[in-house]
Amino acid sequence: LMSSRPLSPHLQIYRPQLTSTLSITHRATGIVLSLGAVVLTYWLLALAGGETSYAAARGLLGSLPGLLALAAWAFSFYYHLCNGVRHLFWDIGVGFELKSVYASGYTVIGVSVVLTLATIGYALSQGGA
Repeated sequence: LMSSRPLSPHLQIYRPQLTSTLSITHRATGIVLSLGAVVLTYWLLALAGGETSYAAARGLLGSLPGLLALAAWAFSFYYHLCNGVRHLFWDIGVGFELKSVYASGYTVIGVSVVLTLATIGYALSQGGA
């Protein structure tokens, strides 16, 4: 029989918080990293396949959608790394105070964005595309 008790928290009234958003983002970036590993494998196979296959892969990855995917992969890498370090501190019992949780969360976001932009800037300065 179905219970008449309401579900809690109900998604229509639940207000997402920074901690829940960061947790969901951590999981999503893990998925993006997995997909990026498939793209990396494709690129390595194209590299091993010779000049023609490498040129095709470079054309695909150098297109606007390809570059956006690579940027998303870079952000996912940095975010997942930084948030993983944050969790390592939690594993040893450091940073559980609410103020620290929010400060470290915003730090993870900021450092991830800065490292992603630095990576993109470096790649562009080397003639990458």
